[in-house]
Amino acid sequence: MEMKPIERNNAACAVIQGSDIVISDPQSALDLLVTAQYEAGTRNIVIDKGLVAEDFFVLSTGLAGEILQKYINYRARIAIFGDFSHYTSKPLHDFIYESNRGRDVFFVSTEDEAVEMLTR
Repeated sequence: MEMKPIERNNAACAVIQGSDIVISDPQSALDLLVTAQYEAGTRNIVIDKGLVAEDFFVLSTGLAGEILQKYINYRARIAIFGDFSHYTSKPLHDFIYESNRGRDVFFVSTEDEAVEMLTR
C-alpha cells in the first residue's frame, strides 16, 4: 500500500494506492485511518474500490455499515472511486445515492472526483 497526500482548497486527503485489498474488515479500516492521520495528517481517505473487500458492497454482510459507522464516529470521511454500474442490488444503489447526498461518504467514478468531494 502506498499513501499519496493531496491538498486542495486548504483541505488534505490521503489517496490510497496499491494492488492488494486494504480494507477487508473494521480493524483494517481503522488501521488505515490511523495511518492516514499519522502519515498524511488527515482523516480524509480516497481509495479505489478494488482495494476494498467485495463483501463491503454486499450490504447484507453488514461490513459497509460497520466500517462507515466507525469512520463517522472518528469524524473521518471516505471517498471510494471506481465502476459501481455492474452491481444490480437496488439497496446498494440506494445506499450509494444517499451517501453521495451527505458530507462524509462518497462513491464516485474517478480518483479526481473523489479528491474533489473531500476537498471542496
